[in-house]
Amino acid sequence: MMNKLQIIGAFVIAFCSVSLLNAQDATITVKPSKDAPTISKHIYGHFAEHLGRSIYDGFFVGKDSPIPNTDGVRNDLIEALKEIKIPNLRWPGGCFADTYHWKDGIGPQEDRPTIVNTWWGGVTEDNSFGTHDFLNLCEVLETEPYLAGNVGSGTVKELADWVQYVNHDGTSPMADLRKQNGREKSWGVTYWGVGNEMWGCGGNMEPEFYANLYRQYATFMGSWNNEAGLYRIASGANSADYNWTEVLMKNIPKSLLDGVALHHYSVIDWNKKGPDVDFTEDHYFTTMKSSLFMDQLITKHVAIMDKYDKKKEVDLVVDEWGGWYEVQEGTNPGFLYQQNTMRDAMIAGTTLNIFNNHSDRVKMANLAQTVNVLQAVALTKGEQMILTPTYHILKMYTVHHDAQLIPLDLDTPDYEYNGDTLPAISASASKDAEGKTHISLVNIDAHKENTVSIDLSALNIKDFSAEILASDKLQDHNSFEDPEHIMPEGFKDFKFKKGVLEVTLPAFSVVVLEGK
Repeated sequence: MMNKLQIIGAFVIAFCSVSLLNAQDATITVKPSKDAPTISKHIYGHFAEHLGRSIYDGFFVGKDSPIPNTDGVRNDLIEALKEIKIPNLRWPGGCFADTYHWKDGIGPQEDRPTIVNTWWGGVTEDNSFGTHDFLNLCEVLETEPYLAGNVGSGTVKELADWVQYVNHDGTSPMADLRKQNGREKSWGVTYWGVGNEMWGCGGNMEPEFYANLYRQYATFMGSWNNEAGLYRIASGANSADYNWTEVLMKNIPKSLLDGVALHHYSVIDWNKKGPDVDFTEDHYFTTMKSSLFMDQLITKHVAIMDKYDKKKEVDLVVDEWGGWYEVQEGTNPGFLYQQNTMRDAMIAGTTLNIFNNHSDRVKMANLAQTVNVLQAVALTKGEQMILTPTYHILKMYTVHHDAQLIPLDLDTPDYEYNGDTLPAISASASKDAEGKTHISLVNIDAHKENTVSIDLSALNIKDFSAEILASDKLQDHNSFEDPEHIMPEGFKDFKFKKGVLEVTLPAFSVVVLEGK
């Protein structure tokens, strides 16, 4: 038998062993470089498709609505988007773009034809929200419009006329039509998508066919006195379709190409996407595996781009990303309405860190979507509007807009589940124009806190402040009954001594630190 000392000794050894097993330490070393790229603010872009309650009953409630609005767009949403410094907004789709004919949405409301949204719910729309409404909204938001052109069911002339209509200040048929419709000065739209998902809903095309079609459309898209010129974006690959990127980069002259798109959603299984709120850890782990796959996707697509564009003249534009689950119970399956939980905060934080760290090539991205659809930043219900955990991440990350990337070396522990592992810690850092350093950290582990040690000796930082987004359960979310259940808070669980910052991250949390 063991005596008391032996028993106590055995207990201490066992306790220490468990503590060591639970101790999760990550290390980060910053490697500032004068040659590091700028993190374009356009990485933090948004997407508003004619889908479900995104435009109608989301953005647009109508000028006669009792809900306070500016030309029909709800004021609370406008103010919320200004708070996150929305840099660009993509419209009108998505799949909807390749069935949308822009002339149906201009001129007197009573003369506009209706349209059946065959992609999303089969609803009939009255075209009350069109080109003028969207571009005027972008002016109110002080954001860059990103127009997705109709290549799937449109014509070269139709897209060329749209460019002329919104960009030409002189005398021409389309400029005159715009003036007749009440807008004297052009809007000067820079960003143009030449079709959307041409491998799928845009026409089920082969990449070689689309590359030739793109060349034709892009050739006839004159800038029409837009001082910045046009930034033309080719419809890019579906996730890991590397051949699509290869064909486009090989077959389209760089003189006609400014960006190549990429679409990737954090989804469990396209046939069984799992619930939006009542998900299990198995659902969560699989979703995060799909989300973190974005890093590999970008690395491989960029390697292909580098073969044909060593000077990095063509950008990678991830103009659709986000979490995709089964719709909320009781809602129209074609409306893609889902709640937004701490899982979505994890997706947002890790994905934006990935974009930041690839900012030498990723110059633009668009979260899908802004309001009431997929991973929305806002949800509306009549006069009520709530801001989601994803919204708060985007607001916390505004510090990275147009700041210089600080490259990092990251050594992270694993998040282990059911015999599989994922990197638990995600991070990115930048230095802004005022000389402030910002570090964004995400711990995706569903159970364990992690300590992160950051060697900042290469930077002259004297003090830090921080905020955190965290909650008790991964399934937690903001609701119309409890709209501020999840909110950013001040964070103090860190130490800074002799150039080393030590941060203790709670399970499934996001922390943004500011050093100066």
